[in-house]
Amino acid sequence: MGKLFWENRGHSSLLRTQLRLQMAGLLRWARSRWRRLLVARGRVDDSTKNGDEFSKLSKTTSKHRIVIPCMGKFKEEYGKVSKYYRNNRIRTTKYNIFNFIPKNLFEQFHRAANVYFLFIAILNWIPVVEAFRKEITMLPLVVVLTVIAVKDGIEDFTRYKMDKMINNLVTQVYSEKEKAYVEKFWKEVNVGDFIRLSCNEEIPADMVLLYSTDENGICHIETSSLDGETNLKERQVVRGFAEQDTEIDPETFSSKIECETPNNNLNCFRGFLEHSNKERLGLSKDNLLMRGCTVRNTETVVGIVVYAGHETKSMLNTTGCRYKRSKLEKRLNGDVIWCVVLLVVMCLVAAVGHWFWLYEHPDAIYDIPESSGTQMSPLLGAFYKFWSAVILLQVLIPISLYASIELVKLGQVYFIQNDIDLYSEKRDSRIHCGSLNIAEDLGQIEYIFSDKTGTLTENKMVFRRCSISGQEYGHEENAKRLEAYQEADSEDEEELLSVYPSLRHLSRMRLSSMRIESSQRSMKSLHRPSLRRISSCRTCVNCSSLSRIYRTGSTSMQVAFSSPIETDVVPDMRLVKIFNQISCESYVQSNMGELIPEPVYVTEFLIALAICNTVVVSTPNVSSSAKRPSIPRIRLMHLDEIRNVFQRLTAWKASPKPSQQAPQEAQIVVPKDFSKKLSVFKVRFRSASEQTSQASDASSSHSIAETRVLLNLPAEDLSSDDQRSSAKSVHLSPENDDELLLESSLEHELCYEAESPDEAALVYAARAYKCTLQARNPDQVTVDLGVLGTLTFQLLHILPFDSVRKRMSVVTKHPVLNQIMVYTKGADSVIMDLLQNESTGNINLDIQKKKIKERTQKHLDDYARAGLRTLCIAMKMMTNEEYQEWLQGHILAEKSIDRREELLLESAIKLEKNLTLLGATGIEDRLQEGVPETIEKLRKAGINIWMLTGDKNETAVNIAYACKLLDPSDKIFTLKADSQDACKQRMDSILEDIKMRIHYNIRHKRSIFMSPSPSVAPAPHFSAGLIVDGPTLAFALHESLQSKFVELTACMRAVICCRATPLQKSEVVKLVRKKLKVMTLAIGDGANDVSMIQVANIGIGIAGQEGMQAALAGDFAVSQFRHLSKLLFVHGHWCYTRLASMTLYFFYKNLAYVNLLFWYQFFCGFSGTPMTDYWSLILFNLLFTSLPPIIFGILDKDISAEVLMELPELYKTSQRSEPYVTSTFWMNIIDAFYQSLVCFFIPYLTYRGSDIDLYSFGTPMNTSIFFIILLHLVIESNSLTWLHFAVLAGSILMFFGITLGFGATCILCNPPANPYWILQRHLSDPMFYLVCIITVMVALFPRYMFRLIHNTVFPTPLMRAKLLKEGFFQEQKLHNSAVPSV
Repeated sequence: MGKLFWENRGHSSLLRTQLRLQMAGLLRWARSRWRRLLVARGRVDDSTKNGDEFSKLSKTTSKHRIVIPCMGKFKEEYGKVSKYYRNNRIRTTKYNIFNFIPKNLFEQFHRAANVYFLFIAILNWIPVVEAFRKEITMLPLVVVLTVIAVKDGIEDFTRYKMDKMINNLVTQVYSEKEKAYVEKFWKEVNVGDFIRLSCNEEIPADMVLLYSTDENGICHIETSSLDGETNLKERQVVRGFAEQDTEIDPETFSSKIECETPNNNLNCFRGFLEHSNKERLGLSKDNLLMRGCTVRNTETVVGIVVYAGHETKSMLNTTGCRYKRSKLEKRLNGDVIWCVVLLVVMCLVAAVGHWFWLYEHPDAIYDIPESSGTQMSPLLGAFYKFWSAVILLQVLIPISLYASIELVKLGQVYFIQNDIDLYSEKRDSRIHCGSLNIAEDLGQIEYIFSDKTGTLTENKMVFRRCSISGQEYGHEENAKRLEAYQEADSEDEEELLSVYPSLRHLSRMRLSSMRIESSQRSMKSLHRPSLRRISSCRTCVNCSSLSRIYRTGSTSMQVAFSSPIETDVVPDMRLVKIFNQISCESYVQSNMGELIPEPVYVTEFLIALAICNTVVVSTPNVSSSAKRPSIPRIRLMHLDEIRNVFQRLTAWKASPKPSQQAPQEAQIVVPKDFSKKLSVFKVRFRSASEQTSQASDASSSHSIAETRVLLNLPAEDLSSDDQRSSAKSVHLSPENDDELLLESSLEHELCYEAESPDEAALVYAARAYKCTLQARNPDQVTVDLGVLGTLTFQLLHILPFDSVRKRMSVVTKHPVLNQIMVYTKGADSVIMDLLQNESTGNINLDIQKKKIKERTQKHLDDYARAGLRTLCIAMKMMTNEEYQEWLQGHILAEKSIDRREELLLESAIKLEKNLTLLGATGIEDRLQEGVPETIEKLRKAGINIWMLTGDKNETAVNIAYACKLLDPSDKIFTLKADSQDACKQRMDSILEDIKMRIHYNIRHKRSIFMSPSPSVAPAPHFSAGLIVDGPTLAFALHESLQSKFVELTACMRAVICCRATPLQKSEVVKLVRKKLKVMTLAIGDGANDVSMIQVANIGIGIAGQEGMQAALAGDFAVSQFRHLSKLLFVHGHWCYTRLASMTLYFFYKNLAYVNLLFWYQFFCGFSGTPMTDYWSLILFNLLFTSLPPIIFGILDKDISAEVLMELPELYKTSQRSEPYVTSTFWMNIIDAFYQSLVCFFIPYLTYRGSDIDLYSFGTPMNTSIFFIILLHLVIESNSLTWLHFAVLAGSILMFFGITLGFGATCILCNPPANPYWILQRHLSDPMFYLVCIITVMVALFPRYMFRLIHNTVFPTPLMRAKLLKEGFFQEQKLHNSAVPSV
């Protein structure tokens, strides 16, 4: 054995060595292949090491997906790889016609209760322990399994019909046989197929976009079916395919696609497209059209399928209702175990009793001997009777309780979803319940963790203030406009805007009018009346707060983030004057390394606001074919071409100084060889002589700066292009100046569709200063700068925002400076650390930048204290060499599949450094309606509220005060530290401070109590709040400090965690839930809140402006934060109290009935014989008494919704689980024993000594316990309606109808006994009625007196509130009746 072990070990070592050698060879081959590829394309520079670093990290694996078209030469290879991929047929059903019964039974027997009753049914088939007829024992289990199976079958059949409808949708697929696109069902689509889609057509599978009829290679899609966002998204044709003028021909397609394996990440797609010449083009999510989205504003698109069917991202994200176990369910399972223990004890008593009986009566004639003729030993007989007793008393375990709870929860969820108070008319949405089994947990919440933006606030970003080059611009006129909006009435607003639709644009027309007034002095007197008229109109219109609705023909479209309060910005006149001073000289001065002029700062700041985003631009009043202004495309160039062009660009100037005699153009002359390789920007600035002539001659048209983009045109075509792109002129006359302003504003209105409200607010702010974003495509961005004319920026790269960097950047080619520019916007805490700190060699310039940084930081602090959201705007000018070095590594990162996000992050960090600060913005995100009142009520209910936000401390604290999360009298503690040890010391000091303050309050109260003088002022109640920032929170969440952090937060009125990442949010919720053993609720509206929503006991998503990610991930989805109060105080309280009462009632009901059988065993030698027929015994819990508790569990109200909303303190009743505590459980158990004793012994004493038969003796007991159980439910009920009485009457009719029918027809249904005509004889006997009435009264008297005394002498807070409310209504009624009618 030892020799064999060493031989195997040596063999394994040899294999590992060979494997390492093979892997090393593979890596060397991959590196050499990358290098050959890059050298062939001119993208490797031996002088740099960046390419080597990225190539080392860009390893490929064999786990990637290779997509090959089923065309021509790829047919053989396609057959090898396609068999591993699924087709586009979807199947969301769980069963089919063959596996339904076995699979459904397998799933149902995962429940312990079903397994228990299956065990009982099998046990009853053993002859020696048989207690019932075998078929009867199986009836409860069969009924429960059948009902659930029918429910599951109906649900699955509904899914089947939906799958069939989707699979049979039709799309156009290219057929190699037909050499054309033919219609096929969705289910017939496969990976590698070419799909052609038209406008408004749904995408059948995940496909890479290869062609679009849009001349810019753009396809607009609507993703509302995936993330709920209604704003359109842009998708781009793969680079290299966007330049083709005709539709792609699948027959000539000779490329392969290698991408990542299917996954459910909607925000990521990694891969590359490899041509036959081994050239690779990187693929990203911008090239992917996902299944379920809809093509918009694009006539035709063509793509190749990469994921189909269940491998698509939408299907991988399709999940059903998440299962969570409620706190009540956990408590229920514990009490079921107590019932099992009680059952075992009762069966042991029966077994021991039977042993004594056999021991005392060894020769009993009714004992059947064994086959050998000997009598059974007492011990063996006791063992058998133990199992017979288990079968007889099986009803003690409430099998029907689980099914009843499911039905009650469905009813409760129905009423929650149809509550009109939880409906948002503004958004036309109601509450949605995603998890059906935890509604009762809404009544036990102790901690709420809330996001800030979009949850407590409206997420309507309103531009308020800005700081540029250290100068603050307050925008006082805009503040007055916002105050007018707040006082607006929506109905008056709608009527006003319907009469004056053009008045929405007055904030922009005011700026245009003022510019014309300043440039044409001769018309000054004519402009003033019109401006007064416009100003007076604006006073009315600014009361608008409705969303902007664009109408085209008969259709209307709601545009996200486009309400007038967000779009109409009144500009600051000081900033307008500075912006109008921009000229060519200013840029030339800034380009020569001198002090940057203030107009340049202002212009670059506004340019950054306009282009540093991903806003989609469209014009709503034109046809879809002309929806986007035409911008010529730029062909993707190789690195060697860019390098050669850069060498020539270094010698070019942006513009010569203008002459004072005639306007001159700053024209960039490019050699003819490069006229088709790079954009040529032609800029004509306004000269001084033109400005003078325009100021003196009002009738002449004033010239604006003009920018042209000439692409792929020979030099001789420049003149013709100039004629087509002639400068626009503004002609005004005294008669029609107002009409021209209104008409121009309406004709050129642009529609901005942004992914976030922050982006939209900044773009609209820039537009207010006539820095208007006009068009965008993957290669260029066009901005109308008003003074400088229309400029087109070559868009080189977009580095999107992410939670790690907390910023976004765009890399552009500046048309005036002719330099590579990086514009960055992001959180001030990040941008300030990325600013250039090294000396530039120019002392004055360094001093200027330092002063700007200090002043901007001061303004940022002021904005934060005012509760504004802050962003810093910065830029960076790159040299050709710097850009070339960075580009080399960035291209490799884009093409990589493995670790792509990490490589792109490293590339972005390398680019975004040594920035120049331009300024900062302050954006207001106002509180939602009813947030302060809701938080105040939640606090009165004893709920602790935490705010977890990514904003800075000052902003979060200001919002906390505004929404009453913090009180002005609160002592605020700030937990901020640079290390883990410092964090521990700071927490210790805060805890010590709190203990001292609490000790002082206690001593002060004692002194007041002991002092006879009333002059001693009472000590104020100590209340504190804790502020924690992101870095310190990371220290506090360390395992060694978690307990101390939880101890500290338990002393606080409120906790605010600032600069928190999504992961930190979830860790905080998880920590509090586990350490404090409390019920938690997390609420948020964005994708960054999904993690904390999922880890909380209850997650609530708000269907806000940032989409439906949080709403889809939550257990409940609401429209506004204020809906939380009724959801918790009313529905949460009702759901918990109803289920708690119903659960206790089921335990009581089953035990009371089973005990009748148990007491009878003392009089029948513990033989396991029941005194009731088997059918009545089984149907009693299954049918006769099952419906009333379900109806009561759905409709019972211990107190009205009005009282619960007015008195939030009543929520503490359900929060502390008062309706279902240990004492109430055992009190119901004791009551069940008492009532069963009364119900058994009163009939027993009545009929003792008579010749009554067995079933005649059991029928009065059965009837009495039936009425006792029903009337017990009436006593415990808090509200009775006609429906309750109807259900009770129906149960009574069902009991007597079935029992009488059974006794009249089943002569031998229960051998050897005979139940024939038993109940009929009893109904004719007066003694039967007397026995039943006395038994019911005696059994229920203690319960009735307990409730009477409890509600009058010792009323609960709920009962006090109920009595006070009823007294108030009675007083109001008397008062109204006393007032004489007029």
